[in-house]
Amino acid sequence: MELPVSAIPGFVWAHRFLPQTGRSERLPANVTLPTLLADDGFIWLHLGLSDARVPAFLELVPGLSSEARQALTSRDAHASLHTSPDLVCGTIVDFQRGFDEMTSDIGWLHFAVNERMIITSRLHPLRSVDQARLAIERSNRILRPIDVFSVLMVEFQKTVFSLVLEINEELNTIEDFVYENAVRDETHKLAPARRTIVLLHRHLRTELAHLRRITASDEDEVPAGFDDVARKLSERIETAERDVSSLQERARLLHEDIDSKATSETNRHLYILSLLTAFLMPPTLVTGFFGMNTASLPFSEAIGGTFYAVILMAISMLGAWWLLKRARIL
Repeated sequence: MELPVSAIPGFVWAHRFLPQTGRSERLPANVTLPTLLADDGFIWLHLGLSDARVPAFLELVPGLSSEARQALTSRDAHASLHTSPDLVCGTIVDFQRGFDEMTSDIGWLHFAVNERMIITSRLHPLRSVDQARLAIERSNRILRPIDVFSVLMVEFQKTVFSLVLEINEELNTIEDFVYENAVRDETHKLAPARRTIVLLHRHLRTELAHLRRITASDEDEVPAGFDDVARKLSERIETAERDVSSLQERARLLHEDIDSKATSETNRHLYILSLLTAFLMPPTLVTGFFGMNTASLPFSEAIGGTFYAVILMAISMLGAWWLLKRARIL
């Protein structure tokens, strides 16, 4: 069976929404741009940036500003949000999805929204986008393109919550080994989790700052109705940011405990090594003394001189032990 050839570069999927019903229909892969824009309602077009022809295609799409085209084709790894009276565009953080598993690798979703369409693009498959598509196909409440963006953010929040649970379970496992004095070193497991938490927390704070900036803008600076959407989304992102912040604090404390345990273990080894050095230093001094190639050494002519030297070494070790006990080092 041959797959249909898409007339749109980088085509992943497209949905058409009818405002009268709020329901969507998935368009075929071979749909053309004139057909996509001809009928009533609005569309959601999702593109893959692995196709190098996407920037040239976006030049043909009406209603997109140069800033929106730049946002849709950007490879920048940071969150951004730009608004004008008739368009919203930018980049939001998400998580990459493998072919057969979900990952915690950071990914980026680029978007542009106006009153006739929402276009999204990505380089790698993303968790939240796929979940949003499934939620939209089951929903009948999508009346505006900005509602699609809201669903994307809601699904991203759910993804963050699921990832928080995954990392929580990972931290629970690490804690079991750390606080049960297990020999196993869990630093190598904690490091990837901390890296994911730090990156996610940083990008969430950036997104939250952008949304708060929009909620503080004048109504004529953003598309109609987007300020209300931004206010609700900022509340959701703030909730997710608090959860990630708590997880970050827990991971930091756990890392400190692991470091403290490693330091204690190192100090114990140094203590044992110091004791061995203190016990062996006097016998070493005795053997060094009797090892001198000089005349008239004690016991050099007497029978049993080696035995006397051994006795002297034992006495020196006992003397070292007595001194360490007196100094309360032992």
